[in-house]
Amino acid sequence: MADSFSERLRAEASPIWHQIYANPFLAELKAGTLPLEKFRYYMTQDYLYLEGFARTVALALAKAPDTHNLELLSHRVSTPVERPLHQKMMGLVGLTPEEAQAIGRSPTCMGYVNHMLATASLMGLGPTAAALLPCPWTYHELGDMLGELEHPVYSQWSAPYIEGLLADSVAAWRSFVDECAKTAGAVELEQMRTAFMVSSQYEWLFWHMAYNMEAWPPI
Repeated sequence: MADSFSERLRAEASPIWHQIYANPFLAELKAGTLPLEKFRYYMTQDYLYLEGFARTVALALAKAPDTHNLELLSHRVSTPVERPLHQKMMGLVGLTPEEAQAIGRSPTCMGYVNHMLATASLMGLGPTAAALLPCPWTYHELGDMLGELEHPVYSQWSAPYIEGLLADSVAAWRSFVDECAKTAGAVELEQMRTAFMVSSQYEWLFWHMAYNMEAWPPI
């Protein structure tokens, strides 16, 4: 049986995803040695990123051509663990949504969000879903990579991923991407492939950004 389109995308992105899981941010988080200030920075940027993710999904919903696609996006394709987890973790590191908004998106976070929004604005549902897929899929795989953590803060962040709470969401995203690929022409398939690969690169850049606490050049 031939691999699905999403499986082929995952295979092509494998070298990038390997670098994601080898990032020093995640290595130190797993060891419990990551400075808390770096984790707090990460939480700030991830909160701002998820706002962009939600806006991208909203754009996709607005472009859904029929009830079938609308139901797939609004009911099956969701990440219910993300927002409650963020609220909990932001409280643990003493960060409020207002503080995160005041800090603003880093260059990498802004680039990633703009990539997703541009894809949703200028292309169809297939490329948009492909652009969104690497985020939940890489975090789902993180659960297997991290294992049980002993750190009092980081263990609470990793627990939902270790427990596989993104499994249904990832399966829904993949199913939607695969369904879109079945009716896509050559041009749209290439758009989907490119969107997935660019988002995978941004996933790597995001962890690199967090470890280095990336900032805009001073004015």
